[in-house]
Amino acid sequence: MANLLADSLSPYLRQHAGNPVHWHEWGDAALAEARERDVPILLSIGYAACHWCHVMAHESFEDDATAAVMNENFVCIKVDREERPDLDAIYMNATVATTGQGGWPMTCFLTPDGAPFYCGTYYPNTPRGGVPSFQQLLHAIAETWDRRRDDVGEAAAAIVAELQRSSGGLPAGTNKVDAALLDAAVTAVARDEDREHGGFGGAPKFPPSNLLEGLLRGYERIRREDVLGLVSRTAEAMARGGIYDQLGGGFARYSVDAGWVIPHFEKMLYDNALLLRAYAHLARITGTPFFRRVAEETAGFLLRDLRTAEGCFASALDADTDGVEGLTYAWAPAQLTEILGPDDGAWAARVFSMTGEGTFESGTSVLQLREDPDDPERFARVRERLFLSRQSRPQPDRDDKVVTAWNGFAVTALAEAGVAFDVPEWIDVAATCARALLDRHLVGDRLRRASLGGVVGEPAGVLEDYGALVTALVAVHQATGDAAWLAPAVRLADTALGAFADPDSPGSWFDTADDATKLVARPRDPLDGATPSGASLIAEALLSLAALDEGDGRYATAAHASLAAASILLERAPRSAGHWLAVAEAAVRGPVQIAVAGGGDLLRAARHIAPGGSIVVGGDPGSSPLLVDRPLVDGIPTAYVCRGFVCDRPVTSVPDLLEVLAGS
Repeated sequence: MANLLADSLSPYLRQHAGNPVHWHEWGDAALAEARERDVPILLSIGYAACHWCHVMAHESFEDDATAAVMNENFVCIKVDREERPDLDAIYMNATVATTGQGGWPMTCFLTPDGAPFYCGTYYPNTPRGGVPSFQQLLHAIAETWDRRRDDVGEAAAAIVAELQRSSGGLPAGTNKVDAALLDAAVTAVARDEDREHGGFGGAPKFPPSNLLEGLLRGYERIRREDVLGLVSRTAEAMARGGIYDQLGGGFARYSVDAGWVIPHFEKMLYDNALLLRAYAHLARITGTPFFRRVAEETAGFLLRDLRTAEGCFASALDADTDGVEGLTYAWAPAQLTEILGPDDGAWAARVFSMTGEGTFESGTSVLQLREDPDDPERFARVRERLFLSRQSRPQPDRDDKVVTAWNGFAVTALAEAGVAFDVPEWIDVAATCARALLDRHLVGDRLRRASLGGVVGEPAGVLEDYGALVTALVAVHQATGDAAWLAPAVRLADTALGAFADPDSPGSWFDTADDATKLVARPRDPLDGATPSGASLIAEALLSLAALDEGDGRYATAAHASLAAASILLERAPRSAGHWLAVAEAAVRGPVQIAVAGGGDLLRAARHIAPGGSIVVGGDPGSSPLLVDRPLVDGIPTAYVCRGFVCDRPVTSVPDLLEVLAGS
């Protein structure tokens, strides 16, 4: 036996290629070896930017004595949760069901057929706080397997039964998806706001990117200032706290405190792409320079720090630098003085809310910007000098894996923000990434989940990959006016309808395809979390395609069936249905379709004032299905505004367009 991870396309698995543990990737060969040896499987799931994954690796997986126990008693399998979200979902559900909590690294013990019988997360190398050491756990599991096999079988059967039960579809909602339901959902979410710190809930606190977009669309429909105030307070609190990189732009994954002060330092592509979309939308609505600056800096972070040679975006920057959390980002006042001199150093310490005691560790602080300084030119000079100095420090590793769905988020955000702010470069970058995804990740009619260095991996795409990429292609079509983006979008949507829709439950979706490798349960999770659910993403994609070209109506039918199936989430758990809320808001509006024959200033105005979730296209009649049989009036650009199958009179001026859209 040997460690088999050296040739993996996952950077996370490659991090473990030098371990003395005889790691396998998940697959038939590893399960067959467990059956042949009659030993359980030790399944470890994590991701490359995960701080506690690194800790457990250093403490246990790099330790020869611990590795010897693992190799003797188990077949050890290492999984990148970002590459195999299907496995992560199943075994995370098992972990939460049996322990009441989850997280990474995830540590599960399975029978040779993959059934979990004992689950947990991080285990220390010495007993701590009532938690056994990892070696103690290994010996206990091995002894139980040898002496109490019947107990193992009963535990595994009970957990699998619960996994299969929980993978059923949602119960039927009692309300139809209409304005009344959405108003109630928005009100329920608003009641849960943390009015002191912004956002929702306590520590740890995650950016509610999906909710922000959903609430913004709700505000545009009902014009409730309290809703816009909630979004603005949360967006400002996050962007002024330590969770936002005050020098280089971009957001960390979450804050360990309720006040957004101390980040968990990894920076994920999905967070920053989703937040770019929300901040650009907020800046467009409010015209607030601060929100526009945050959106521009977040886009700058994506292009500067996550762009890959193939024109797409890497998955993440690590939480640690040289094994130390926050090494790249934390500052002491003396360091500011050394770089900036005594006057600017003291001024910068005040501006960035630094104290002698520090906000992080060992007297250091993570920079905050609680209010804009009164000398913007001085601030710009100080930021630039500190950023350049920080660039000379050791930098966190980058997970170069290109994930289809997350790049889809980035394409959509850059295309929409590029239109909103008139930045053609962002639209070009979005189109380049979309083309690279189609060229590399689309194999036949099926998507692959990820690639590394342009080499596509074996894991199949999941539902979120299809939903996110279809929406991205529609966004690029709208931004560029090029109809060529629609054919692959239709092709992917048709594949999703055929392979992921539940034939026994209209509007319900599985997260894996019907021909995917069979696991102990077929995962299905409609809740929106840090990223939108696959089901809400495919609903958005289908709704957008339906608005562009009804055809036989199958996309509209499937989108509305999906929303109807998810209505119970909007009724009972709207904070876990942020993207559903965004999609439902667009659906209740029609969605709004604006076709501008001829383009020009009228098209630019339409793009800037159309509510979120609208479909806006412009150009020559052949550039979009919405422009067919919609000519210029009296030879000048003309806007055609429709909601579903109901259209307003054509208009040829911006004031008239504003008047027509006022009812939207």
